[in-house]
Amino acid sequence: MRTYKLTAFEQTGKPIMDETFTAETDEEARDKGKVILEEKELTKQTHRLASPAGKLLLFHS
Repeated sequence: MRTYKLTAFEQTGKPIMDETFTAETDEEARDKGKVILEEKELTKQTHRLASPAGKLLLFHS
C-alpha cells in the first residue's frame, strides 16, 4: 500500500483539509480522493491529490 496526500484550500490559500490515506494504485487513490472530496462537499474548492512520488493525481484551482 502507498500513502497519498489530499489537501483542499480556501481562496486565500488557507488549508481547510489535509488528509492522508492508503491505496494500492494511483487509479484507486484518485477514486478514493474524489469520494472524500464529494463527502466533504469540497469538489469546487481548490484541491490536490499527490502520490508518494509527488505526482499530482487530482488538481483543481
